[in-house]
Amino acid sequence: MSLTIALDELEATGWRTLDTSGCMYDGDGRPYPGPRRVADEFASAGFRFGLERIDRFSCVKATWQAVDGSPSGSVVGQTDQEAAVYALAHLRRLLVDSAR
Repeated sequence: MSLTIALDELEATGWRTLDTSGCMYDGDGRPYPGPRRVADEFASAGFRFGLERIDRFSCVKATWQAVDGSPSGSVVGQTDQEAAVYALAHLRRLLVDSAR
Protein backbone atom coordinates (compact mmCIF):
# COMPACT_ATOMS: atom_id res chain seq x y z
CA MET A 1 0.00 0.00 0.00
CA SER A 2 1.05 3.63 -0.07
CA LEU A 3 -0.01 6.92 1.45
CA THR A 4 -1.72 7.74 -1.85
CA ILE A 5 -3.89 4.62 -1.63
CA ALA A 6 -4.63 5.21 2.07
CA LEU A 7 -5.67 8.78 1.29
CA ASP A 8 -7.82 7.61 -1.63
CA GLU A 9 -9.53 5.17 0.76
CA LEU A 10 -10.11 7.95 3.28
CA GLU A 11 -11.54 10.29 0.65
CA ALA A 12 -13.81 7.46 -0.56
CA THR A 13 -15.48 7.59 2.87
CA GLY A 14 -16.46 11.20 2.24
CA TRP A 15 -13.65 12.74 4.30
CA ARG A 16 -12.84 16.29 3.22
CA THR A 17 -10.50 18.90 4.63
CA LEU A 18 -12.68 21.78 5.62
CA ASP A 19 -10.34 22.31 8.56
CA THR A 20 -6.67 21.66 7.81
CA SER A 21 -5.44 21.95 11.40
CA GLY A 22 -3.34 18.91 12.19
CA CYS A 23 -3.01 18.05 8.52
CA MET A 24 0.06 17.20 6.49
CA TYR A 25 0.41 17.23 2.69
CA ASP A 26 1.25 14.41 0.29
CA GLY A 27 3.48 14.75 -2.79
CA ASP A 28 0.54 16.04 -4.84
CA GLY A 29 -0.30 18.70 -2.26
CA ARG A 30 -3.41 16.91 -0.94
CA PRO A 31 -3.96 17.49 2.76
CA TYR A 32 -4.41 14.50 5.03
CA PRO A 33 -4.78 14.18 8.80
CA GLY A 34 -1.54 13.58 10.66
CA PRO A 35 -1.29 10.86 13.30
CA ARG A 36 -2.17 13.23 16.16
CA ARG A 37 -5.32 14.43 14.42
CA VAL A 38 -6.23 10.83 13.60
CA ALA A 39 -5.87 9.96 17.30
CA ASP A 40 -8.19 12.87 18.13
CA GLU A 41 -10.75 11.61 15.58
CA PHE A 42 -10.67 8.15 17.18
CA ALA A 43 -11.05 9.67 20.65
CA SER A 44 -14.06 11.68 19.48
CA ALA A 45 -15.64 8.44 18.28
CA GLY A 46 -14.96 6.72 21.62
CA PHE A 47 -11.87 4.70 20.70
CA ARG A 48 -8.25 4.62 21.83
CA PHE A 49 -5.76 4.73 18.96
CA GLY A 50 -2.13 3.74 18.88
CA LEU A 51 0.76 3.26 16.48
CA GLU A 52 3.47 0.65 16.92
CA ARG A 53 6.57 0.12 14.77
CA ILE A 54 7.13 -3.54 13.93
CA ASP A 55 10.82 -3.64 13.04
CA ARG A 56 10.79 -7.32 12.14
CA PHE A 57 8.47 -6.55 9.20
CA SER A 58 9.53 -2.94 8.58
CA CYS A 59 6.02 -1.65 9.06
CA VAL A 60 3.81 0.33 11.41
CA LYS A 61 0.72 -1.19 12.98
CA ALA A 62 -2.20 1.07 13.84
CA THR A 63 -4.61 -0.35 16.40
CA TRP A 64 -7.77 0.91 18.00
CA GLN A 65 -9.97 -0.33 20.76
CA ALA A 66 -13.20 0.66 22.41
CA VAL A 67 -12.89 2.55 25.68
CA ASP A 68 -13.96 -0.61 27.53
CA GLY A 69 -10.70 -2.19 26.30
CA SER A 70 -12.14 -4.59 23.76
CA PRO A 71 -10.02 -4.69 20.59
CA SER A 72 -11.76 -3.21 17.59
CA GLY A 73 -9.32 -3.26 14.69
CA SER A 74 -5.89 -2.84 13.24
CA VAL A 75 -4.16 -2.09 9.95
CA VAL A 76 -0.55 -1.86 8.82
CA GLY A 77 1.34 0.61 6.68
CA GLN A 78 4.91 1.48 5.80
CA THR A 79 4.86 4.76 7.78
CA ASP A 80 3.02 6.26 10.74
CA GLN A 81 1.13 8.55 8.38
CA GLU A 82 0.05 5.77 6.03
CA ALA A 83 -1.13 3.50 8.84
CA ALA A 84 -2.98 6.34 10.60
CA VAL A 85 -4.79 7.52 7.45
CA TYR A 86 -5.76 3.96 6.51
CA ALA A 87 -6.99 3.31 10.06
CA LEU A 88 -9.16 6.44 9.93
CA ALA A 89 -10.69 5.23 6.66
CA HIS A 90 -11.58 1.95 8.40
CA LEU A 91 -13.06 3.79 11.38
CA ARG A 92 -15.21 5.98 9.16
CA ARG A 93 -16.53 2.91 7.33
CA LEU A 94 -17.21 1.19 10.66
CA LEU A 95 -19.20 4.21 11.90
CA VAL A 96 -21.23 4.41 8.69
CA ASP A 97 -22.00 0.66 8.77
CA SER A 98 -23.05 0.76 12.44
CA ALA A 99 -25.36 3.73 11.74
CA ARG A 100 -27.36 1.71 9.19
